[in-house]
Amino acid sequence: MRKLLTPLEQMIMNDGIKIGIEQGIEQGLDRGRKEGAVALLERLLAQRFGPLPQTVRKKLAKASVAQVEAWSDALNSAQSLKQVFQ
Repeated sequence: MRKLLTPLEQMIMNDGIKIGIEQGIEQGLDRGRKEGAVALLERLLAQRFGPLPQTVRKKLAKASVAQVEAWSDALNSAQSLKQVFQ
């Protein structure tokens, strides 16, 4: 037998669902931003330095958005792939 929810319980449950959906959307957007930043940096690195070693691809995949941004900034002045990651 299902228990009927009171209006207050329904409101709390609905608020919880809304919060969960909002958090899920935000996490999805964050993940998409990171994946896009990594993909762009991979492309720019490959254009400048040639095919990327698997170790570099793994490093990029594990990096935070802040780290990817720092490496992207370093790309302009780097003379080698190694300098990008210093």
